[in-house]
Order: sequence, then structure tokens, then C-alpha cells
Amino acid sequence: MGEEVKVFGAWASPFSRKVELALRLKGVPYDYMEEDLNNKSSLLLQYNPVHKKVPVLVHNGKSIAESIVILEYIEETWKTYPILPQDPNDKAMARFWINFIDGKCSSAIRKVAFSPEEEREKAMEEACECLKTLESALNGKKFFGGDTIGMVDIVALFIAFWLRPFQEIMGLELLSSEKFPNLFKWIDDFVSCNIVKELLPPRDKLVAHIKAHLSK
Repeated sequence: MGEEVKVFGAWASPFSRKVELALRLKGVPYDYMEEDLNNKSSLLLQYNPVHKKVPVLVHNGKSIAESIVILEYIEETWKTYPILPQDPNDKAMARFWINFIDGKCSSAIRKVAFSPEEEREKAMEEACECLKTLESALNGKKFFGGDTIGMVDIVALFIAFWLRPFQEIMGLELLSSEKFPNLFKWIDDFVSCNIVKELLPPRDKLVAHIKAHLSK
């Protein structure tokens, strides 16, 4: 039976890229629909009427929104290349790190970008504490779940590729190889995988996009 799988995304969105990466790891063919977030399509608004955001996964006419929810759906629907551990305890721990990265960690990094100048130092400290926690979690492992890319790595994609251009533009140093050697090695291993590399936006184009976004 032929399946209809579509992803509504935006080229510069790490959230969209997470969904595509999960599908590619599992070998699931899909059609990609690029959205202009300043002029959203009627289809996107139809499929995600609550948040009106990307990414949206459409599978056989049914839509799923929110990147973490979509990743869980992908894992439950397509069994090839599991991105969560099978053991219940290991799976619970993976979900703990997913929530930590998607919640506390991304929120702390966003605060660095959008805090007033007088609050930036405190925001930097919070973000560095989050990165320290991830540094310890890696502790000699190639990827967060071991030897292969899993859902924790996928959720941390914004740290692997979006964070360094962001800190360069801001003139800050959150992430450095001296402070976080485990994270730096993880980034190199992760983004050098062909399946990941093929999905990443051109760096110069991304830098210009982030600059425009921060200046709004």
C-alpha cells in the first residue's frame, strides 16, 4: 500500500530538520513542502490550526504538529531504525534528556538572544549550566544513546548546527572546545554523518537569516 507522507517545514528551522532527519534515518520517503512563514499557506493553517507553525507531518491525510510529538509518532509508526531504546528504563532516560534539551536548554539559549543587556550575563550562566549538564551526559559516548544517532541527538540538532553561528553573530562564547570537549566531539561526529550533512542549510545563508531574525 502506498503511503502519503508530507512534511511542511521551513529551511532555516531546526524543528523541521529534526522531523526530516528521523524520517530519513528510518528510510521513509516523504514530500517536503517549504513554507514562507511570513505568508503561510492555507494548507499549513488547515493542518495546524492551533499553533499555525512548522513542522507539520501529514500521514495518509492525517496531520500531526509539534516536533517532539511528531518524532514520537514516527517512532511508533515506522519500526525500522529505532530512535528510542527498547528497554523501558533506557527509554525513560532518553525522554528525560529530550525534555531537558527541548525545554530547559532551548529556553535558556533563547534567553541569551532576547534578554535585555543587563540580564544577559545571568542568561549566559544558565545556558552554560545546561551545556555542562549535556557535557556530563555524553561522558565518552559517541552519541547520547551510544553508538548510533537516536532521538536525543535529533532533538539536540539546534545545538549541533545552529548554536555556533548564533554565538558568533552575538559576539558571545557559549560553546567552545576548551569548555565542552565532549559536546564538540559529538557535534563533529553528528554533523559529519552524510544523512545529517545533506539536511543542513548552507551556513552563510543561515547566518544571514539569524542576523535578520535577531534584528527584528
